[in-house]
Amino acid sequence: MLISHGAAMSFDRVFSSASIPGRRLWPLLFHAVCGLFHRGRMTGAAVVVALVLTPMTAQAQSIRLLRDADIEHGLTELARPILRAAGLNPRRVRILVVNDSGFNAFVIDQRAIFVNYGLILKSDTPEMLQAVLAHEAAHIANGHIGRRIQNMRSASTAAGFGAALGMLAAAAGGGRAAAGVAFGVQSSALRNFLSHTRAEESSADRSAIGYMTAAGINPKGMVELHRIFAGQEVLSPASQDPYMRSHPLSRDRIRAAQAYVASAGDGAPTDPQAAYWLARVQGKLSAFTRAPSWTKRRVSSERYADLKRMRVAVAHHRQNNLGRAQAEMQALLAARPKDAYYHELWGQILYENRRWSAAVSAFATAAQLAPSEPLILASLGRAQLAAGNPRAALDTMEKARSLDFRNATLLRDMSLAYAKTKQTGMAALVTAERYALRGRLEDAGPHAKRATGILPRGSPAWRRAQDVLIAFEQDEKRKNK
Repeated sequence: MLISHGAAMSFDRVFSSASIPGRRLWPLLFHAVCGLFHRGRMTGAAVVVALVLTPMTAQAQSIRLLRDADIEHGLTELARPILRAAGLNPRRVRILVVNDSGFNAFVIDQRAIFVNYGLILKSDTPEMLQAVLAHEAAHIANGHIGRRIQNMRSASTAAGFGAALGMLAAAAGGGRAAAGVAFGVQSSALRNFLSHTRAEESSADRSAIGYMTAAGINPKGMVELHRIFAGQEVLSPASQDPYMRSHPLSRDRIRAAQAYVASAGDGAPTDPQAAYWLARVQGKLSAFTRAPSWTKRRVSSERYADLKRMRVAVAHHRQNNLGRAQAEMQALLAARPKDAYYHELWGQILYENRRWSAAVSAFATAAQLAPSEPLILASLGRAQLAAGNPRAALDTMEKARSLDFRNATLLRDMSLAYAKTKQTGMAALVTAERYALRGRLEDAGPHAKRATGILPRGSPAWRRAQDVLIAFEQDEKRKNK
């Protein structure tokens, strides 16, 4: 679900970044994870450290994720054959979009590949984007992440970093498009962690080309990717693209990639389905990240009829023209009645125009078509809450959270639903978890303390509240030293 803010746009699943100084955050997470692993209670741990980390920044700062069910589904379709060829489960490795226009991609654990939306929009062919995904998948499959975690554990400049990443890796799922949570980190530690050696890069290139070939994807995208950065080694580090700084390139690597591709022959032609999914992902991203006037000027070049209507509908919606957006969406849904993600988009448009009942209906249709999509379920729950049915909303939201624990927007909605159904202890708990998820432990603590005083002692919910409370208390002790 996406929302517009005047002339600018952001996904409604993106919160303002939270920042915690690295020297204080990482020891806190280290002690928290040790205790939680020891007690076997990963639910609370996952809440506290469901974090995403920014690569290659000049100073400590945080990132935000752009989360959208349709976009992530399209990226999964592009990545699926590559992940399978790499021996990775497409259901367990998520492709997450970072709210950054730069050209970059990275991995920090075995559960997700992070790709800047700028890289997606600048990919000229499906093969180029798939080469990026294959390269990052190779870092996972070849064990590079595990070795770097081990190296970072022994580095005094990144105390606790490896443990925090280990806890992040243990957390399943990825959070709804709005839950882009971020903790600030020491940029030197993160740069060191994300910096690949040339040996790792060459190994990842070889593996990536092998995956692409095995999946029937033309590996020429790898050469196209390298050519973009061919001249960047002569630039100062500050002037280089972030992808270049975290993925060192050399003429030898370029020549090796060219040789690998040449040995593979002419390669397969572009898969029409891959071309469609790239166009769909790029179309929705551009419709929400660029001005509606830009979309309308360029939509005539869109080769897919459904994507053209989708982009025009979004442009009209962002210009507060419900009538024209509705006309486009009705035609779109008539042509694609079984497309859950178009029903979700229609639900969003209705919701943001305060048509609560109609939004519930649209989201319910989307949920029927995609019953295991947590982002759609979360949207349905929010609409049910707005329509005055908090009990039904809670049922839906609980199902969404069981599939996706890192959704801060969902937690906010759940706290309202619990309050409306007089479940004050649960309302306090999910509020505490929401603040902890965003890195605001000073706000999480009082709500966690309240929850522990109301919830049945020893219950799973009480233990979750205890996990947040312990993290808060340890953080307070460090502040007072």
